[in-house]
Amino acid sequence: MQFQDWLRSLRFSGGDSKSEVDNLKTLLPSLPSSFSLSSIIGLGALASLTTYWLVTRPRPIQPPCDLQAQSIPVQGDQSCRRSALLKDDNLLEFYYEDTKTVYDMFQRGLQIAGNGPCLGFRKPGEPYQWISYTEVAERAQVLGSGLLAKGCKPNPQQYVGIFAQNRPEWVITELACYTFSMALVPLYDTLGLEAMVHILKLAEISMVVCDKEDKAESLLKIKEKGVTPALSCLVLFNPFSAALLERGRKCGVEILQLSQIMDLGRENLKPPVPPKPQDLAVVCFTSGTTGKPKGAMITHGNIASNTSSVIKILEGYFVIRQEDVSISYLPLAHMFERMIQVSMFCHGARVGFYQGDISLLMDDIKTLKPTFFPVVPRLLNRIYDKILGSVTSPLRRAILHYAVRRKQAELSSGVVRNNSLWDRLIFNKIQASLGGNLRFILTASAPISPTVLSFLRATLGCLIFEGYGQTECTAGCTFSMPGDWSAGHVGAPLPCAMVKLTDIPDMNYYAKNGEGEICIRGHSVFRGYLKDEERTGEALDADGWLHTGDVGQWLPNGTLRIVDRKKHIFKLSQGEYIAPEKIENVYTRCVAVLQVFVHGDSLQSHLIGVVVPDPEVFVDWAKERGIVGSYEELCQNPDVKKAVLEDMTAVGKEAGLKSFEQVKDLYLHPEMFSVSNGLLTPTLKSKRVDLRRVFSEQIAQMYSKSSV
Repeated sequence: MQFQDWLRSLRFSGGDSKSEVDNLKTLLPSLPSSFSLSSIIGLGALASLTTYWLVTRPRPIQPPCDLQAQSIPVQGDQSCRRSALLKDDNLLEFYYEDTKTVYDMFQRGLQIAGNGPCLGFRKPGEPYQWISYTEVAERAQVLGSGLLAKGCKPNPQQYVGIFAQNRPEWVITELACYTFSMALVPLYDTLGLEAMVHILKLAEISMVVCDKEDKAESLLKIKEKGVTPALSCLVLFNPFSAALLERGRKCGVEILQLSQIMDLGRENLKPPVPPKPQDLAVVCFTSGTTGKPKGAMITHGNIASNTSSVIKILEGYFVIRQEDVSISYLPLAHMFERMIQVSMFCHGARVGFYQGDISLLMDDIKTLKPTFFPVVPRLLNRIYDKILGSVTSPLRRAILHYAVRRKQAELSSGVVRNNSLWDRLIFNKIQASLGGNLRFILTASAPISPTVLSFLRATLGCLIFEGYGQTECTAGCTFSMPGDWSAGHVGAPLPCAMVKLTDIPDMNYYAKNGEGEICIRGHSVFRGYLKDEERTGEALDADGWLHTGDVGQWLPNGTLRIVDRKKHIFKLSQGEYIAPEKIENVYTRCVAVLQVFVHGDSLQSHLIGVVVPDPEVFVDWAKERGIVGSYEELCQNPDVKKAVLEDMTAVGKEAGLKSFEQVKDLYLHPEMFSVSNGLLTPTLKSKRVDLRRVFSEQIAQMYSKSSV
């Protein structure tokens, strides 16, 4: 009643006409005379607060498509799906008309940024120093001219090797090759000596650019054996000894400092010979799991389409600006990091390099203050563990989890921000530890736990996307959609490619059920493996479909979930490929080992194993080491387990297993795997799915111990 009385008491002290007053009475109520000044002020404050809330309230990200239909079937082939962002079945080749090659993309950034910063580096304890876009372009042309002066040819059949850590000179060397249409062949330490020989011979590489003397020495060691006859010139970024120069002279390899070849380039400066989209840009050798490494041939068009697709998905949500900066620490020898950098260069943005020491990465991040952070799940797992490990008291942990739930509630409604009450009170220090400026995180190369992903989306307050792909499709083939902050999938197909699932009867996966081997076709799919028709034919079928070997499942919303590996080959969380059967064959050489099952989890960084000791020798083997007991007792003895693990590690090292291929923990099982207990097939092969199921408790215990 009081409110109605107030409305009836409205009066106007002026007005030119009665009709105007009557109209205003219904629209602009005035206060009754009985209201105090404090009431007027209070109502004004309330109105101001309401206005402020309306202006500043968090707004959800509007997704670019229906999140319940992120991919749609291709006409004429219901088993094949494409991005819902496309108007029709025509796939995206490039986003900007003037960016059809990597060379074009850098030139676009040069036009935007000019003398603005491009590549950053730092010395310990010092701020970042920057090389401008103009300087990078000039140095690339000079270096490329120097390479031509040393006999390289300006065409895509000219392969130039690079064997170095991430640093500005790496990128300048790459751009030097592209300025004159040459192809780059990255080399890296974990390939091993035998693989390096294979690559140098297969690609007939005459010129390799290195960073340090030790890498040049490893290449000279190969040359001295007479197995890489084409190798004739090494260019080093860092100073080197006279002994290295003499060693090179003796085996017919000229060794130059970078400054020398730059001087040669200035004296013989040549105009650019830009590449075409169909020209080869890089031969990216994958370490693989068995046999010799395969050289995936990636064209400029592959890279342009893949990069353009990510730009297309993010348009309106994360438009890369000239002010943006990315931290470069993931190996440039792999395509993931290269695609990130191409995206940055295309928009005139900056790339800052870490110092080369992964233990100093967090200090580099705090100094650089990146806005864009490409990561692998292993690093996100460390951040997650560190956050939880720093909260020791039950009260603080309860507050943290409550704050996370409140932020996750915002995420579920599409709101992503870092200025909420919870950010100011709880998460600001976490965000500051990563520089405080993050706008975008991209995780790829291996699956990430949905729990970790959801937690970090809440605590870091920035866009976190997950992608899936492999070298053979340039980098990515699926990408999570803006506005979809659910976890447990790898997004929908990129606009540059189609994805279909094909039957795998042996594993009981059928495309009609929305499950099967993931196959990719489109502008980002590689040309094939260098001089390897057999393995190219295994990867690419007659219709141009790339068979990934991964098993996927379509979810009802059109996103893809990775569920298995076709041939039991999998990745660890840091992205290293594992072939468990190869490792098992090595470990069975151990005297005490009769059977072994090697298990790896793509959410974990190491392997564990289940070992059945040989009952005929195990008791005596243990006795020789001063441990006495029955077969069953020995299987439960921690000292015996330690001895078995040490023996396996030694045998593995002797057989050439890499550190990440060695198991780090064991469970000793006293019963043999057999056909009768369902753990072996009739042909006596391990039934891996059943082994995982039977030993799931022991597997969980071993991983829980390592995470403490």
